[in-house]
Amino acid sequence: MTKQKKNSWAIFWAVLAMLYFFLPMLGTFIFSLRMKRGVLSLMAYQSVLADSHFLESFRYSATMGIITVTISVLLLLPTVYWIYIKAPWMRAAMDIITILPFVVPVIVLVFGLIRTFGRPPFQLTLTAFGTDILMIAGYVIITMPYMYRAIDVGMRSVDVRTLTEAAQSLGSNWLQILTQVILPNLRIAVLSGALICFATVMGELILGDFLVRPALGSYMAGVGRSKAYEPAALAIISYGLTWLCLGLIQYFSRGREGGQLTGR
Repeated sequence: MTKQKKNSWAIFWAVLAMLYFFLPMLGTFIFSLRMKRGVLSLMAYQSVLADSHFLESFRYSATMGIITVTISVLLLLPTVYWIYIKAPWMRAAMDIITILPFVVPVIVLVFGLIRTFGRPPFQLTLTAFGTDILMIAGYVIITMPYMYRAIDVGMRSVDVRTLTEAAQSLGSNWLQILTQVILPNLRIAVLSGALICFATVMGELILGDFLVRPALGSYMAGVGRSKAYEPAALAIISYGLTWLCLGLIQYFSRGREGGQLTGR
């Protein structure tokens, strides 16, 4: 097969993939504009944005997303760094552990949380604050594969051991090394993982639905049971949020090679 034919086939499959992904999205978008009979309008979007429940659920999920990202970074960054420095033999085990959220369904996770922490001596599900704690714990677990792999890839791209030894020779302690040397060199990796985790939390349905919290995913499911055009508008908004996160990852990833070892 000639190079020209290979290029033609590559273009064909690329166009086919784009049609497969974007045609349903285009159809959903056009449908969301037909709330007013015979006219293309943004009435469905106006209805959604004017709904106080939407604003409440969006604010709640955004807050949960920020807390989840913060806790994930605080847990996984020191853990992955310690593994690279002290116990590289544990990387294979961590790869298996962090893939488990993909294997265990979220419905099993949420029932496990309810059965374990919804009865004495914990009984966290009796209060909104306790239930929020379970929500955050569940979010940290289901987003762990994304954050761990983002940090792991970042660690592989820099010479962590050399940076650590150089910082120690200058008198830095472990906390200073982690926050002032390692983290600046992993800022793109951490940001990428954070944005993916945030988008995952914003679109997650099962945890919010079964723990009866006002999450955005639960709100979208509730609207879909009783309305026609608003769910399509919500789907487009959700797609837009996801693409925004991906765009931010792409934007901040530019120039990564130039500033990777300096932290600038």
